[in-house]
Amino acid sequence: MAVVSRPPPSAADLAARYKKVIFPSVGPYYEQPVALESGQGLQVRDLDGKSYLDFFGGILTVGVGHAHPRVNAAVHAQVDRLGHTSALYPTLPVVELAEKLVRLAPGAMDKVFFCASGTEADETAVALAQAHTKRTDIIALRHGYSGRSLLAQSLVGSSKYRVIPNQVAGVRHAHAPYCYRCPFGLAYPSCELRCAKDIEDLIQTTTAGQVAGIILEPILGVGGFITPPPGWMKTAVDIVRRYGGIFVCDEVQTGFGRTGSAWGVDGQGVTPDVVTAAKAIANGHPISAVITTAPIAGAWQGGNISTFGGNPVSCAAANATIDVIADEGLVDHARAMGDVLRAGLDALKTKYAIIGDVRGRGLMQGVELVANEPAGDRTPNPAATLRFFEETKRRGLLVGRGGLHGNVLRIAPALIVTRRDIDDALAILDESFAALC
Repeated sequence: MAVVSRPPPSAADLAARYKKVIFPSVGPYYEQPVALESGQGLQVRDLDGKSYLDFFGGILTVGVGHAHPRVNAAVHAQVDRLGHTSALYPTLPVVELAEKLVRLAPGAMDKVFFCASGTEADETAVALAQAHTKRTDIIALRHGYSGRSLLAQSLVGSSKYRVIPNQVAGVRHAHAPYCYRCPFGLAYPSCELRCAKDIEDLIQTTTAGQVAGIILEPILGVGGFITPPPGWMKTAVDIVRRYGGIFVCDEVQTGFGRTGSAWGVDGQGVTPDVVTAAKAIANGHPISAVITTAPIAGAWQGGNISTFGGNPVSCAAANATIDVIADEGLVDHARAMGDVLRAGLDALKTKYAIIGDVRGRGLMQGVELVANEPAGDRTPNPAATLRFFEETKRRGLLVGRGGLHGNVLRIAPALIVTRRDIDDALAILDESFAALC
């Protein structure tokens, strides 16, 4: 029987089919969504053949670039050998990956639990903190994001990502270190880290005086790349530890070189008790990990399994990704290129009043758009953000957005980004702002 070859659909046709069958809550970017067909490095191509410079990378997931040859080769070799076993059977890729993660972890850690998403990892870490401390209250942050499960939605500090009211008791939301919009109307450093110190009052007034722990993102990703000032994280964690809690560091977006250091928590003066990792760990293949110490891991007394946790193909991809980051010196490269990117974004801020704030570290930079009249008005400008997206798309650049009001550009190219890529992206951003303003 002859095989009939059909031409691929157009981007518009595929977008229409997508809209027809996918949950309406899943809203792709742009008035006419970009239907991607292929990618290589930082370049992606849609079904109509148009190329784009990808400066978002699947929400900070394609860390070493699309279709990296070493990662692809590892995936091909593993899928031909063994595709799936579940965690009930040890495989070489899962053991090798766990050994790498405990060696690379920020602090002396020696146990790993694998699952399939950042949501699962955060959920596991919080349950582990509760089991270890035998307490239930967890401190999370306003503007923070932890995923889609019932617990994760309760941890999330944004109504945008809650489909129903909180279903999990014991979650207390502290103020985020959002210096541009300080909840106390203060300025760093004269504020003396008031938002961090307020955590003690939160514990004393809303709990029984003891907590299981705190879950923190070194940079609040979905929240709009909110970047804590120096000393904030140590101050917050020290308070929680005084009240019996442990520190869960959510490195789902900040890990694996993204911030110009191996982990986002590096250089913050504090060591986590538990680390969660996902996204860039396997350059887009679904896997996440919870990394911790033997005593904390041992607090989980019941059975524990994730069907797709430690999938050998995803583990092979993760092993190759970590090796690429190390062999190509991508952490140092991300720091250097991050400095170039930040200098360019700061220059745009001086040029366009609509840019209220630029923040971030390494290749994780946020640009907050505000009303540009009158001067100094910090009113969030989500409408301008949507228009700006159309301008960058038209010129062939893909970026992300976030923040409570959807008015923050999230700029996060793969760690292999070059100076030429950054110059091209900055030129497009400049032209797009000029068209908008």
